[in-house]
Amino acid sequence: MMNIYVGNLSYEATQDDVRAAFEAHGEVTSVSIIMDKMTGRSRGFGFVEMSDASQGQAAIAALNLQEVRGRAMTANEAKPKTEGAGRGGNSGGGRRW
Repeated sequence: MMNIYVGNLSYEATQDDVRAAFEAHGEVTSVSIIMDKMTGRSRGFGFVEMSDASQGQAAIAALNLQEVRGRAMTANEAKPKTEGAGRGGNSGGGRRW
């Protein structure tokens, strides 16, 4: 199983467009394009899950910077969020009011 991050998507690209591109390289188990909750428009990125990691790697190699609906999408392995990532230390913030 492999989860692939797909970025720089055209706002017109549909899940079917993305699925068709990736299915040329193996079995796609799911496709999700992230939508803006306020506008209902695509946020220009999403995730593709493929059943086989080697097929996923082949899809990434073949599809990174390929055009879908007129924009060169980026494709790379999605990294799971690590616990505590993005939380800066409390350095330098010692002021009290």
